[in-house]
Order: sequence, then structure tokens, then C-alpha cells
Amino acid sequence: MLNLTATHINYYFVCHRKLWLFANGIQMEHTSETVAEGKLIGETTYTDRSQQYTEVEVDGIKIDFYDAKNRVVHEVKKSDKVEKAHIAQVKYYIYKLGQQGIEGVTGLIEYPKMRQRETVQLEPGDEEMIQTWETNIREMVDSEICPPLLRKPICKQCSYFDFCYVEEPV
Repeated sequence: MLNLTATHINYYFVCHRKLWLFANGIQMEHTSETVAEGKLIGETTYTDRSQQYTEVEVDGIKIDFYDAKNRVVHEVKKSDKVEKAHIAQVKYYIYKLGQQGIEGVTGLIEYPKMRQRETVQLEPGDEEMIQTWETNIREMVDSEICPPLLRKPICKQCSYFDFCYVEEPV
């Protein structure tokens, strides 16, 4: 059985095709300038984080910056273009920490280039919704058929762009 990560949750909200490709071993992030830029922003914007906060791994899910004292998950993102996916990812972190008995956790998505922050909390009904995401993701990635190309505006910034559009006119 697939060990779900927050990346799976994020991709579920961004693009089902991207999710399927990633989960089935086709990974393109290492070739993406956009991904590299996002990592650079995360590594250079909050340089004191590694001393101040803890890296936590729960059920194979890695949370880069967790403030254990204040119970806050910090997630750094390049832009808010797929904010719904970012919120879902942070809710998943909070949910997984709750499964380990760590209660009262909140999240903070930080967009340093935009100088914005978004607070994230689990709302009533979120746990059931997350369990539905998990079920849907497992069904989707277990399928032998890759989801179709949807042609979204965000595709041009995607690390899978060349893969998806290799035979398509742009």
C-alpha cells in the first residue's frame, strides 16, 4: 500500500495527472527551475529556522519546520497560485500530528516573496475530509490509467510540462 505524503495531498489538489505520475515513479521535480527556485527561497529566507525549529518525521511525512513549543507547523511557499493545495498539505500535517497524540497544532503558510502569511487550522469535518482524500488518492494512483491532460494555466510552470506536452501543440 502506498505510504501517502503531503506531496501526494498537494498534487491531488493541483493536478490528478501529476499526482498519478509522481506516485507511479515518474518524478520530474529534479529538472524543474521552478522547484529549484522554491527550494532556494525556503533555504535562504529563514536561515535561522533550523536552529529555532525542529524537523519532524511522522509516518514517512517530513515537516521541515515545526515549532514544538507553540505547536505551529511552518510551510514556506514561493507563491499562492495553488493556495488551496498548500492549505490541504498543511492540514494533512496537522492531521498526522494529531494521530500521534499531538493536539492543538496550527499551521502557518509563509509566502516570503509576497510578504504574506496564511494561518491554517483543522476545522470541524476536516478529519473525515482528509480520510476521503486519502481514499481517493489511493484509488487514483492504483489505477492503471493515467488521468488525462487538463490544460490548466499553471501547466507552464509545472515540472511535468515537457512530459505532458511532448506531443501536444502548446
